[in-house]
Amino acid sequence: MDRTPQSILFLLLLIFSPSAAQNTIGSSPNKFHVGVILDLGSPVGKVGRTSVSLALEDFYASHRNCSTKVVLHFKDSAGNDVQAASAAIELLETYKVQAIIGPQKSSEAVFISNLGNTTQVPIVSFTATSPSLTSDIMPYFVRATLNDSVQVNSIASLIKAYGWREVVPVYDDTDYGRGILPHLIDALQQIDAHIPYRSVISLSATSENIMQELFKLKTMQTRVFIVHMSSTRASLLFTKAKEAGMMTKGFVWIITNGLANIIDSLNPSIIEAMNGVIGVRFHVPRSKELESFSIRWNRMYQQDNPTESPFNKLSIFGLWGYDTVWALAQAAEKIGVLINKNKRLQFSKNSTCLESLAVSRFGPELLTAIVQNKFRGLSGNFDLTDRQLQVSALQIINVVGRSWRHIGFWTLKNGFPYQLNQNGLKLTMPASMQHLNPVIWPGESTEVPRGWELPASANKIRVGVHTSAYPEFIKTSKDPVTNATRASGLSINIFEEAVKRLPFALPYEYQAFDTVDTQSTGSYNDFVYQVYLQRYDMAIGDITIRYNRTMYVDFTIPYTESGVAMIVPVKEKVNNNMWIFLKPLTKEMWFGSIMFFIYTGIVVWLLERLSGNGYLNGPFSLKQLGIVMFFSIFEEKEKLECFLSRILLLVWMFVLLVLASSYTASFASMLLVQQLSPTVTDIHELQKQGAYVGFHRGSYIEGLLEDIGFEKSKIRPYDTPDDFHIALSNEGRHGGVAALVLEVPYIKLFLAKYCNGYTMVGPIYKSAGFAFALPKRSPLLTEISRAILNITEGDSIIQIEKKWIDQNSCQNEEEVADSGAITFCNFGGLFLLTGLVTTCSLSIVLLRNQYKKGQRINTDYQNEQGHGPQEENGHIQDGDQNNEENGGCNDIENQATTISMPRPNTNSDELRDCPQNNKAIALTCFGSQVTHRGGVTNIGDQVAQV
Repeated sequence: MDRTPQSILFLLLLIFSPSAAQNTIGSSPNKFHVGVILDLGSPVGKVGRTSVSLALEDFYASHRNCSTKVVLHFKDSAGNDVQAASAAIELLETYKVQAIIGPQKSSEAVFISNLGNTTQVPIVSFTATSPSLTSDIMPYFVRATLNDSVQVNSIASLIKAYGWREVVPVYDDTDYGRGILPHLIDALQQIDAHIPYRSVISLSATSENIMQELFKLKTMQTRVFIVHMSSTRASLLFTKAKEAGMMTKGFVWIITNGLANIIDSLNPSIIEAMNGVIGVRFHVPRSKELESFSIRWNRMYQQDNPTESPFNKLSIFGLWGYDTVWALAQAAEKIGVLINKNKRLQFSKNSTCLESLAVSRFGPELLTAIVQNKFRGLSGNFDLTDRQLQVSALQIINVVGRSWRHIGFWTLKNGFPYQLNQNGLKLTMPASMQHLNPVIWPGESTEVPRGWELPASANKIRVGVHTSAYPEFIKTSKDPVTNATRASGLSINIFEEAVKRLPFALPYEYQAFDTVDTQSTGSYNDFVYQVYLQRYDMAIGDITIRYNRTMYVDFTIPYTESGVAMIVPVKEKVNNNMWIFLKPLTKEMWFGSIMFFIYTGIVVWLLERLSGNGYLNGPFSLKQLGIVMFFSIFEEKEKLECFLSRILLLVWMFVLLVLASSYTASFASMLLVQQLSPTVTDIHELQKQGAYVGFHRGSYIEGLLEDIGFEKSKIRPYDTPDDFHIALSNEGRHGGVAALVLEVPYIKLFLAKYCNGYTMVGPIYKSAGFAFALPKRSPLLTEISRAILNITEGDSIIQIEKKWIDQNSCQNEEEVADSGAITFCNFGGLFLLTGLVTTCSLSIVLLRNQYKKGQRINTDYQNEQGHGPQEENGHIQDGDQNNEENGGCNDIENQATTISMPRPNTNSDELRDCPQNNKAIALTCFGSQVTHRGGVTNIGDQVAQV
C-alpha cells in the first residue's frame, strides 16, 4: 500500500515535469546581446571591463522583473584597428548583437561605426573622444563621453587669464592627437594667442627621439605647452621632460582631459615627474552612491586582475562605462527586442561576409531610446542628446606631490565661477580670475610664469642699431679692442632704461646695420625688414611707426612726439622796415584798390560831364584831373547833380570804410607786436610754385612728398643738420631749398642748434612717432612697451631729453607768426560790388545819350524841311530834347533853352546866325555861357544886338 502512492506520485512527476520545465523556460527574460570591444591590456580597458560587468549586476539586482536581459560579449582589440574591426564583425555575425559598447580608440570607431550604419546597430563608446566622430554620416555612433573640442575653450580661458600669448601643442601623430588641433587653433585665435610651433610625436618615436624633441622645444622662447597624448606616451614624455630640465621654474604644462581624467591611475613616480602641471578634467560631483560603488569596484577589480599593480584606480571612464550599460539596459527593456526577429541583407552568390550581416529590425527604435534616455548616474547627469554626452562643468586641477589639488571650475556660460552648487550646474558668485586657487607651478614656484624665456641656445638677443643723421638720437661705433658694436644717444638711453625696468634679466648685444652685408639700400625700411628676416631680434633707433612696416614687424608704443612739419626761414622784424605802412595790404591789394579808386573817379566825372554839370564844363585841365582823382574825397556832395553818381559814390564810400577799418586794425597789430613771419606757411604753395624741398635721406618723407604732388626733381635729400642749414641758407639758389620737411623730433634738434632765422611750420602731416621694432607676436613687445610707458610718464624722459636735446641753449626770442596782410581775395566781394555798380551806371548813361543823339538828328532833319514857325517850334523841341538827355541830372527852368552859339572871338555875321527868342534864353555857344535878356546877348566882353 505504501508503495502504490509513491508510484503514482512518481508517474505524476514524470508527466508534469516537461510542462513545468516548459513553463519555466517560457517565463525567462529575452536575452539582449551586447558586444564590448576594449583594449583589455590597457589601464582604461581594464577599468572599463570591471565597470561594465559591475553595472550589469547592479542593474538587474535593482530591476528583478525585467522582460529582457543584457548579455555581454567581451572582445579584446589589443589596441589594433584591424583586430577591433574583426571583433566587431564576429560579434555581429556570430552573436547577433543588438548594440556594441566601444571601441576604445577613436581610430577604431571609424570603421566600426560604418558597420553600425550598415546593420543599424548602435555603437556606444565611452572612450572615443575625437571630434571627427561627430558627423551626420555616422548616425548610429553615440559618444557616451566628452568631445575633445569641448575642452578647448576652457584651455583658452586659462591661457588668456594668465596672459600667455604663445603656446606649443604636443600631441600624438594619431587621429586622437590631431583631432583636437583645428578646434584648439580657433579657440586660441579668439583670444589673440599664437601657435609658433607644433610638436608631433610619432608612434614609432623612441625615448631618444622624444628627448631630441624636448631639447628643440627648450631652445625656443615659448614656455607654455599643451599635452594631448595617450597616457602611456604622456608618461614617457614627462619623465624625459624632467630629465631635460623642463619641469623647472618658468615652464608651463597643460594636460587635456584624456590624461587628466586618469591621473589617479598613473604610477606615482610619473605623477611626481608631473609636479606643477595643470589640467582640465570632467567634474564628477561627490555622492554616497559613488563612495559605495568605489569600494565594491576596487574589490571586483582586484578579483579580475589579481596580478595588477594597485595603482590603477577608478576613473571617469569607468563611471561612464557603468552609466552606458544602464542606459542600454533601460533602452532594451523599453523596446523589448526579440533576438529572432532579424532580417538579412540581400546578397549575391559571390558576396562577402559584410554583405551577409543581419540588419537589426529594432535598430532605429533602440537608437532613439538610448539618446532620449536621461538620468542621473554615478558620473552625474547622463544625457546623450545629440548623440554625445552633454557637458555640465569642467574642473581645473594642479598636480602636486603624488596627487592633485582642485584649482577651480569652468563652465561654458560663466567661465571661472567661484563654486558650483550641489548639482554642479548653477553659478553662485560672479565669474572672475580671482576665483582660481593659487597654483604651484613646476619648480615649486608660486609666481605665475611669463610663458616665454630667452632661448637656451642664445645667451643674448641681437639688437640692431642704425646710425642716424642726428647723433643725438643714435650713434654707433666699433670697439677697437673687442670689435663689439657700441651705441649711444637718446634712443639707446630709453632702451637701456626700459631694460632695467623689466621684471626679468634681458641680456643683449648691439649689432650695427651693415648695408654691404644685407645688400640693401640703407633706408629705414630695409633696416626694419631685417627683423622680419630674423637677422635681428629687435631694432632700435629713430624708427618711425609706419603702416607698411607693420605688415612685417610689431612696434612698441612711441617714445617721442608725433607729426611731420616744415623748417622754413623767417623774415626780419616788420617794425624795422621803413615801409611798414604798406605791410597791412598785399601788393595785389594795393594795386587793386588804386585801380578801383581811379576807375570810380573817372566814371563819376563822366557821369557828371555827360549830365551837363556846369561845375565840370570847360576844357579839360589840371583842376579837372584833380577832381577825377579825388572826386569822392575833396568835393562837396551838393555838386553832384546826377542821381547815378550819388548811388555809385555811396557804394564806393562803403568799400573805403571797410578797407580803412581793416587797414587800421592790421597796421595797429603790426606796430604793437614784434613779429617774425615765415617765408611760407603752406606746403601746397611750394608745390604750386615748383619750389625745391629737402628731406632726411633714407626717410619715408620722400614718398610722402611725392604723394603730395612734388616732382621727383624738386625733392632733394640731405644727410646731416649742417647740410640742412646750408640748403636753407641758399634757399632756391645753388642747390638750396625753400623748406625742409622733417619729423617733429628732428626739427626740435635742428632748432636747438640753428634757431636764429628758422622756424617750424605745421605739423603738416600726422605720424605715430619713433618706436622700437620687434618680430611679429614677440613676447617682449608687451613688456618693453610697459617699460617705455613707465619712462615717458615720469621724470626720466625729461632728464634723458635734457641730456641729448639742450633746448635752452638757443631759442628764438621773437614771436614767429604767419603774415596777417590783407589780400585782394579778402575784399573780392566788395570790389566786385562796386565794379558792377560803376560799370552799370556808366553803361546806362552812355546808352541813353546815344539814343537821344539819334533822336536829335532826326528832329534837325525834319526842321530843315519846314519854315518860320516850324523852325521856331523845332528849336523849342530841341531844347526839350536836351532836357531829356540830361536824364534828370540838372534842374533848369522850363523856358530855358540850350542853343549853340559862336565863340567870343567870332564876328558879327556869325553872331547873327545864333538863334533868337523873345524869352530868356540860356545860350551855350562853343563852350562859352551867355545870357540873353530883352533881346540883348552878353558874350564875354562882347555885346551883340540880336
